[in-house]
Amino acid sequence: MKTTSIMFVGVGGQGTLLASRIVGHVLLEQGFDTKVSEVHGMSQRGGSVTTYVKYGDKVHSPIVDTGEADYIVGFEQMEAARWLPYLAKGGKMLINTQKLPPMPVITGATQYNQDIVGKIESAGVGVVSLDALELAEKAGSPRSVNVVMMGSLSRELGFEEKLWIEAIRACSPPVALECNLKAFEFGRNSITV
Repeated sequence: MKTTSIMFVGVGGQGTLLASRIVGHVLLEQGFDTKVSEVHGMSQRGGSVTTYVKYGDKVHSPIVDTGEADYIVGFEQMEAARWLPYLAKGGKMLINTQKLPPMPVITGATQYNQDIVGKIESAGVGVVSLDALELAEKAGSPRSVNVVMMGSLSRELGFEEKLWIEAIRACSPPVALECNLKAFEFGRNSITV
């Protein structure tokens, strides 16, 4: 089996590390050799954050290089666009339509681009976009955006729903568990593959 590479990109506080742990848990339960990276970037609230998950028969490194990501899960639009060069030919982006200005926008070094998702789609990239913030709030907490996105990713990757639920139970803090389970369901039901 070829190695599959997934990148999670967002800003600090959006839960990229929890998302990569949930996916890693599912993949390990399926018997794949799985590598999950640590956080790369400024993990403080507002800084750019990237984590990686790679799986297959044999994986030597969790790092994803330019043009290698089969999936990029963008928890924020501008961050998704920023990492577009890392998407492999034929890869797919899952993008939360939420706009959460990253540090360069906050400091005035750059402006927030308009119609980011449309520009990515016009580049010929497969895109699934959803308002994960709205779904997370419906589940009970805006902090569950990451788990909404995992629900959407679960449709793309396949694997039985019960494996994802077990992973959420194993990885979620007890105080967030019920909300995360609802968020996952909303994200999973928001798209069809």
